Amino acid sequence: MKKVVVIGGGFCGSLVAKELEKDFDLTLIDAKDYFEFTPSVLRTIVDPEHLNKIQVKHSDYLKKAKVIIGCVEKIEGEYVYLKNEKIRFDYLVVASGSSYSFPIKEKNLVIASRGLNLKKCHESLKKSKDVLIIGGGLVGLELVAEIREFFPNKKIKMVHSSEELIGRQNKKTIDYAHNFLEKSNIEVLFNEKVIKSSKGVYETNKNRKIKTDMAFLCTGIKTNSDFLKNNFADKLNNKKQLMVNNFLQVSERKNIFAGGDVTSTNEEKTAQNAEKHAKKIIQNIRNLEKGKKLKRYEPKKRMMVISLGKNDGILSYGNFMIGGFIPAMFKRFIEWKSMEKYKNGIK
Repeated sequence: MKKVVVIGGGFCGSLVAKELEKDFDLTLIDAKDYFEFTPSVLRTIVDPEHLNKIQVKHSDYLKKAKVIIGCVEKIEGEYVYLKNEKIRFDYLVVASGSSYSFPIKEKNLVIASRGLNLKKCHESLKKSKDVLIIGGGLVGLELVAEIREFFPNKKIKMVHSSEELIGRQNKKTIDYAHNFLEKSNIEVLFNEKVIKSSKGVYETNKNRKIKTDMAFLCTGIKTNSDFLKNNFADKLNNKKQLMVNNFLQVSERKNIFAGGDVTSTNEEKTAQNAEKHAKKIIQNIRNLEKGKKLKRYEPKKRMMVISLGKNDGILSYGNFMIGGFIPAMFKRFIEWKSMEKYKNGIK
């Protein structure tokens, strides 16, 4: 039986692993021992118990695959190297995702990524009077909404480097986001960047000093591709993303595929797109085995659902936008449906 190695257990990697373990000797390598529904991790900062609803151990939904908890150091030839182990592959799927990277190190700075990070900060947030959000993209907007809904009396300030929020969305969506922050009494400092900090005081590029009890980093996403820089440097673009062809293959390495945030595909880096990558990778690996023609992946704009707390949200698609209770309910349904398939088997 041929060997498939999958690097990363997020939306792309976990789906590939679950499907291909039926036909291959499969190994999943991940830095954590669980799959996490990342679009809902922000709620754990205000509702820590929600974490139990959005995590499932890899070993619970993978019935045949071997799961290795660790970090890949390099890929060389037909081997993946970890610290004390090397694993041969016939097919490799790189789905290592992305993370936040920020030069400032402060005790009260929280990186808004994994649910466990946010859950640990729940008690500190309850005690804080002043909160700073760094970044006004999708993550910053959703985090502000969660904090404001549960803690209506906290003073919240946002620093955003652009002149408008969630800039790649349509005008109706952007306007709804601006109005939401205005009616929620959130002060937004547009066209400013936090450049340094000391003892809970954050300084922007306009010499503004902001003293805060807690700060949340919601910007500065960095592709998890350091393990590729030695042997795949020529396959990384200027954003350190792994360049792939129309079949999601790494050029000149037809047995290596990539999906999710780590890829150079020109589209939003969302869970939905990562799952689309996974389905195409699954199909193409099976087609390679059967000598069939590969199927192209076509990047395109897809529907976006933005959470603004439990009872408000935005559904955006093309130039269409609907805000309010319906998108909020739809976001809950997406979470429930996604977790059900991991708990009861991915179809």
